[in-house]
Amino acid sequence: MNIQSALTLADYQAVMPEMFLLGMTCLILIVDLFLSDKQRDITYLLSQATLVGSAILVYLMHGKGAPLAMYGSVVSDAMSDVLKVTVALVSAGVFLYSRDYLRQRNLLKGEFFVLGLFGVLGMMIMISSASMLTLYLGLELLSLSLYAMVALDRDSKQASEAAMKYFVLGALASGMLLYGISMLYGASGSLQINEVAAYATWQSSEDMILVFGLVFVVVGLAFKLGAVPFHMWLPDVYQGAPTAITLYISTAPKVAAFAMFIRLLAEASGGLQAEWGDMLTVLAVLSLAVGNVVAIAQSNIKRMLAYSAISHAGFVLLGVLAGTAAGYSASMFYAITYALMALGGFGMIILLSRKGFEAENLEDFKGLNDRSPWLALMAMILMFSMAGVPPTVGFYAKLAVLDAIVRQDMVWLAGVAVFFSIIGAFYYIRIVKLIYFDKPTDEQAITTPADTQVAMTINGLAVLGLGIFPGALMAICVAAFV
Repeated sequence: MNIQSALTLADYQAVMPEMFLLGMTCLILIVDLFLSDKQRDITYLLSQATLVGSAILVYLMHGKGAPLAMYGSVVSDAMSDVLKVTVALVSAGVFLYSRDYLRQRNLLKGEFFVLGLFGVLGMMIMISSASMLTLYLGLELLSLSLYAMVALDRDSKQASEAAMKYFVLGALASGMLLYGISMLYGASGSLQINEVAAYATWQSSEDMILVFGLVFVVVGLAFKLGAVPFHMWLPDVYQGAPTAITLYISTAPKVAAFAMFIRLLAEASGGLQAEWGDMLTVLAVLSLAVGNVVAIAQSNIKRMLAYSAISHAGFVLLGVLAGTAAGYSASMFYAITYALMALGGFGMIILLSRKGFEAENLEDFKGLNDRSPWLALMAMILMFSMAGVPPTVGFYAKLAVLDAIVRQDMVWLAGVAVFFSIIGAFYYIRIVKLIYFDKPTDEQAITTPADTQVAMTINGLAVLGLGIFPGALMAICVAAFV
C-alpha cells in the first residue's frame, strides 16, 4: 500500500502546528549559523515568532484535523489544543525573561533557542499522542533537549554536575517507563492507547503482566514529574542549572507531564483505576509532605522552589487520582496555572540577578520593596498565589482539586492536603516578610529592560486576575473532558 496516498488533508491539519514548529526550528538552526553574537536578537525574534505562530495554528486548526490522525498515532482533541497553546505561550514567556540574563553571561547562543524549540516540539507530540510509542518519542525529544540545556554553561562545574545527574536519572526513568510500556504492549498486543484501554477494561486486574506494566509506567511518570520518592534529581538540577534553564524546566514541561499522566493512566489504563489510584495516593501524600516540610529548611530560593514544585506535583496527582472528569479538569487547571506562577517566580529571580551576581538566596529578597515597590508587589502576589492565599489563582486551583476529591469521598486526603498546604504557606510568606519588613543588604538599583518589566506585570496581574475571575479558564478545562 502506498502510505503517502493514504494520508488525507485532515491528517496533515491535525499535525500542522508540529510541522510548522519543526520546519521553523530547522530554519532557525541554519540561519543562526550565519549570525554573529551581536545579531543573536534575530534568532530570538524568529523563535518568538515560531512559538506565537504555533499557538495561532493550534487555534486555527481546532476542530479541522482528524480526531485520530497519522494512522492512529496522533489525537486531536480539546485537551491537546488547550495544552499545546499553553506550552507555546509559556515557552515564549521563558524566552522573553531569559534573553538579557543569558546575554549578560555570554550564554545567549542559538543552541538555547533551538533546543528550547525542539523541547516544545517534544511536549506537543507528548500532549497529542494516541500511541504509547509516539508519546515515548515525544518524551525523549524533550528529555534530550533538557539534558543539553542544563549543560549550556560549559564553564560551570555545577551545571555540568547537574546535567550529568539529570541525564543518568532521566535515562533510568525513561528505561522504567519504556519497560512498563513494553509490558502493556505484551499484555494487550497493541501500542494504541484506545486499544490498550479496551483490553484493560476487559481484563481488569486479572492480568498480572498488565498490572506489573502499570507499576513501571507509574514509576517512570513519577520520576519525570518529580514526585516523592523519585524526586532527588529535582532540587540539584534546579540549583545547578543556569536560572534561565531552570525557568524552562519548571514551567511548560509540567504541563506536558500532566498530559502524559492523562494519556497513560486515565485513557490507556482507565480500567485499572483502582490499582493506579492507590499508587498515586501514596505518591501524592509523600510529595505534599516532603515537598512542603523540606522546603522550609532551604536558604537557596531555587532549591526552595524545587521542593515547592514537588508539593505542587502532589496536588496535580490528587486531581488525577480522583478519576473523574471534574478531577481531571481541576488537575489541568492546576497544571496550567502552576506553569504561570512558576514562570513569574523564576522570572523574578532573573530580574533581581545581574552580571556577576545571582539572586539565588532568600537573603537577596531583603528590602525589595525599598528598591522597587512594583516588583515587590508582583513578587508578593506570586508568593501568595503559590501559597494558596485568596483571591489569587493558586487558591482557586487548590480549591478545585480539593472539591474533586471530596466528591469522591476522599475527605481524609483533602484534610492531608490542607494540612501540608498550611505548613507550606510558611516558606512563601517568609519571602514576603523579607521583601517588606527587612532592610536591603544590596542597595544597587534594579535595572531591567522595559519588555521584561511589562511581562512581569502581566504575569503577576494574570495570577491575580485569574484568581478573581477563574470561570473562563475553568470552563475551557471542563470542556476538555466532556
